[in-house]
Amino acid sequence: QVQLVESGGGLVQAGGSLTLSCAASGGTFSNYALGWFRQAPGQEREFLAGIGRTGLRTYNIDSVKGRFIISRDNAKNTVYLQMNNLKPGDTAVYYCATTATLRMVPVSREGGYDYWGQGTQVTVSS
Repeated sequence: QVQLVESGGGLVQAGGSLTLSCAASGGTFSNYALGWFRQAPGQEREFLAGIGRTGLRTYNIDSVKGRFIISRDNAKNTVYLQMNNLKPGDTAVYYCATTATLRMVPVSREGGYDYWGQGTQVTVSS
């Protein structure tokens, strides 16, 4: 069983930055692929970024447009999402997720993940 706890959300003005953190407990963190998703009110949850065991990354280019960076610190069992130049359209609940098996490359499908955090709210004001 893997547990994930997100932090770092909050209210920020348009153009600002936030870094989300997701701390994992249980399992072998360094083996897993990790991802960030978000869900805005009335919309489906969408993939933002993923990182595999090797550190290889993949992004939803349409949503991220080079503004977000995913990274991991295996020593701290933590995955991060650095978000720059935030826009009101980025307002959503942000979730991290992890696989429960070894994944060398990143995973972009929501169904490819086994455990999810509770989410953290990000609100971007205009």
